[in-house]
Amino acid sequence: MMKTRRSIARRFKLTATGKVKYMRTGRSHLLRKKSSKRKRHLRRSAYLSGRDALNVKKMLPYA
Repeated sequence: MMKTRRSIARRFKLTATGKVKYMRTGRSHLLRKKSSKRKRHLRRSAYLSGRDALNVKKMLPYA
């Protein structure tokens, strides 16, 4: 039986089509110096591609 890597499970979600979705970093502190545009774009989620996505999927066997 394979175990799920819990740290990965908290950071990434698999979509219905099998893409690996994650939230962008840089939104927790030091926000005053960042432009509104930059902070707005950081609110959007992003998707992993290529080998990174495959590595994450291996660590989430039951997702």
